[in-house]
Amino acid sequence: MNKNELMRSAIAQARQGLEAGGIPIGSVLADASGNIIAGGHNLRVQIGDPTAHAEVSCIRNAGRRTDWNTLTLVSTLSPCIMCTGAALLFRIPRVIVGENVNFQGAEELFAQHGVEVTVLQDEECIVLMRDFIRAHPELWNEDIGVPEE
Repeated sequence: MNKNELMRSAIAQARQGLEAGGIPIGSVLADASGNIIAGGHNLRVQIGDPTAHAEVSCIRNAGRRTDWNTLTLVSTLSPCIMCTGAALLFRIPRVIVGENVNFQGAEELFAQHGVEVTVLQDEECIVLMRDFIRAHPELWNEDIGVPEE
């Protein structure tokens, strides 16, 4: 699969999360041949776990492995510092980001560690998050750690 096909799979994960009452962020992990080995979406609302972001859920779903350094992480939204840290911990060398218009994650941290980051500015990703944030600002702020005013 190419990066656009991988992103379509991550978007499908995001839509699953949204349909289940959660935040529409999705992620997949692909091997060096472009085959998807795991997927996940933000489950924070559904299971009450503040660490269950899409990328962390995806990495959990990949299970125990020794080939992290050959994988590509794909996320519909720029990964937050927690998700960036998880990817760095396992030395995932490539990250494909759907968009960073609605949220700028820790991409500079990836760069500092030599991770190749590709930002697609995918219109579907942008609209999906923009619409969700407008409809549910309090839920979005909770997801990214913004205190109540």
